[in-house]
Amino acid sequence: MKARIQWAGEAMFLGESGSGHVVVMDGPPDAGGRNLGVRPMEMLLLGVGGCSNFDVVSILKKSRQAVESCEAFLEAERATEDPKVFTKIHMHFVVKGRALKEAQVKRAIELSAEKYCSASIMLGAAGVEITHDYEIIELG
Repeated sequence: MKARIQWAGEAMFLGESGSGHVVVMDGPPDAGGRNLGVRPMEMLLLGVGGCSNFDVVSILKKSRQAVESCEAFLEAERATEDPKVFTKIHMHFVVKGRALKEAQVKRAIELSAEKYCSASIMLGAAGVEITHDYEIIELG
């Protein structure tokens, strides 16, 4: 996996993924930015949420659950002093579908956390406390 980060002036950077997609990262005005993109640490949090949510949906589909929507809401706490690393991340999943089995949803989240989500497993190994919970919303 490769990435390229190019400085675009002031506190703005363009990140290009190995697959050719570009994202804008920018700092807040008090750090010389113009607030025109996500912060790098926000990008990291988005990556963790995307990785985990990808796993949960994939596992639910493979277990033939009629999942129609899955959202992950993340809240993170950071250290107050440099380096201001994440200390805690909580993921709240809202899974919507038809006749979803709670045991399957719970197991999908556990499998992501314990076996498949390389992003959250890597952060957990670095000492970040990562917790999860979920709610299931039955559709029609």
